[in-house]
Amino acid sequence: MNIKMKNIYLYTRYERSWHWLQMIMIFLLLITGSEVHGVIKLLGFESAVSIHNTVGIAWLISFAFFVFWIFTTGEWKQYVPTTRKMLSVIRYYGYGIFKGEDHPVPKQKEAKHNPLQRITYLTLAALLLPAQMGTGFLYWSYNYWDAWGIGFLSLGLIAFLHTACAFMILQFVIIHVYMITTGHTLFAHLKAMITGWEAVEESVHIEEPISKRLKSVTPAKVGARKRVENTGF
Repeated sequence: MNIKMKNIYLYTRYERSWHWLQMIMIFLLLITGSEVHGVIKLLGFESAVSIHNTVGIAWLISFAFFVFWIFTTGEWKQYVPTTRKMLSVIRYYGYGIFKGEDHPVPKQKEAKHNPLQRITYLTLAALLLPAQMGTGFLYWSYNYWDAWGIGFLSLGLIAFLHTACAFMILQFVIIHVYMITTGHTLFAHLKAMITGWEAVEESVHIEEPISKRLKSVTPAKVGARKRVENTGF
């Protein structure tokens, strides 16, 4: 079997727009959040707080649109977790990729993510991002807690959880940037997220020569075939 590449339109315009919008907003939130915590000095505390709050609210709204989109288009199926070939994928990224092996789960229009990506993205979209946005919203609305009847919450705990989620998102971003470089070329995945077209592996089975196929047909097989033809089955 020979492996060759073919181009398929894998990512829609909305998916690409959503991806790059996320990149910009997460970058701004990480930078301004770091300044709010005094890790860096770049924009000034008041400007950092203002930008962080504005981008945070925009992020929450854009995420709501994303959830609406995946459920109305059926794209939620891309995130259904599976363990099929999970070990093969883990082995590939841990060992096989450095040996030049083919990916065990090539991308398809109906299955854009491999098993490892599915679990990662589902955890990110269903747990980590909602937790980050929820704690951020609570932190932002602290002055209204008593009026909402949630004054019993601990601001320190909310701040800790919000910061912890931010560190986990930063780790995801670092790993994600590395994974971008693991395509068939260094910038193949990056180009796909710009154009929508991805070069994926295509399996092409080469038909055996007629002489070789004839040799594999034994007299027993011929007799069995004749009996099947005579019985009509």
